[in-house]
Amino acid sequence: MGQTNEFSHRMAAKTIKLLDSSGNPIAGKKVELKQTNHKFLFGAGIFDMVELANKNVPSERMAFLEEQLDKFLDVFNFGTLPFYWGRFEPEKGKPQTKELKAAANWLKERNVAVKGHPLCWHTVTAPWLLDMSNEEILQAQFNRIERDVSDFKGLIDMWDVINEVVIMPIFDKYDNGITRIAKDLGRVGIVKEMFAKTRESNPDATLLINDFNTSINYEILIDGCLQAGVPIDAIGIQSHQHQGYWGREKLEEVLERFSHFGLPIHFTENTLTSGHVMPPQIEDLNDYQLSEWPSTQEFEERQAMEVEEMYSVLFKHPLVEAITAWSFSDDGAWLGAPAGFLRKDNSPKPAYHVLKKLIKQDWNTNVTTTTDENGTVLFEGFLGEHDLLCGDKKVSFQLDKEASTIQLVI
Repeated sequence: MGQTNEFSHRMAAKTIKLLDSSGNPIAGKKVELKQTNHKFLFGAGIFDMVELANKNVPSERMAFLEEQLDKFLDVFNFGTLPFYWGRFEPEKGKPQTKELKAAANWLKERNVAVKGHPLCWHTVTAPWLLDMSNEEILQAQFNRIERDVSDFKGLIDMWDVINEVVIMPIFDKYDNGITRIAKDLGRVGIVKEMFAKTRESNPDATLLINDFNTSINYEILIDGCLQAGVPIDAIGIQSHQHQGYWGREKLEEVLERFSHFGLPIHFTENTLTSGHVMPPQIEDLNDYQLSEWPSTQEFEERQAMEVEEMYSVLFKHPLVEAITAWSFSDDGAWLGAPAGFLRKDNSPKPAYHVLKKLIKQDWNTNVTTTTDENGTVLFEGFLGEHDLLCGDKKVSFQLDKEASTIQLVI
């Protein structure tokens, strides 16, 4: 563990005093300390989870999804589920609450933290909003937030509250209800309203603002929101790199600019492809439509190197708390891009093995030591959930930066 200095913010030293059930110190015994989960959120968008949890696909597809999710659970501890209003409630008053609850429960049972994405967005929003006045649209959006955030409280306690506000009031690809009210309220105004309603519906939830725009315009928006008292818990940064890897220099520059707010940073939608790079002249990524976008051996090696560097840069930064790969698998990936850690046949790419090694080996606690005459051990490990094993007994504990000494009974 020679990484203590550059990862000091991710680690803690702890003295454990080990006692038997009678309160006597367990002296001179071999103990193993193994990490079972990270505090840091290593995530992916896993929208197929909804199909799997509801078992509403053919058996062959079910087996395929089960294999895919097994590989997900082997590495990741965080999943994003889809709450796009136009798909979640295509018909007014008939939301897919039951289906999404099944998916969220499935993940929670497997110790995976869940985020809902998004509560308010001008794209893939409910088409029936267009029949309403702006006042009615705003009320419908409030009702939607109140219903869904309350319904999922305890299952989903993290939300991308509002998505892509920088472009929202000037979005002109097609008419939609959310752009209409964004024009009325202004950027800071709509963010303030959506955050207030979400906070009211779940006071303890972690609430994010999220955007693909990493220019000064997003900084100005966040600054305006904070000045207006908006309770932003974390800043969401999208990093879809279909047009090429940002590189260390741009990553560090973006981190430096968004760090001055002092808020946690989540890389909410990350894409690194294992195929050719999208041409730079494409302004809206959605305009790039291909019948096939293959993954190749050469580009898979490139993807693996980019994953290793990017995750390392982000993990070393003290304000970054989460990274979400937007496509865990090439199967069903956005834009058909080879953006996943798995190929379309569920076989893992080199990037999968690289990331698994980082999370499960390089940035992981695995210590064997012996208790002293007082039954104590001192160790240093990565923050998160751990098991202590002594003989045939096991006790679980949380490694945090709070108390420097904890007492465990085994």
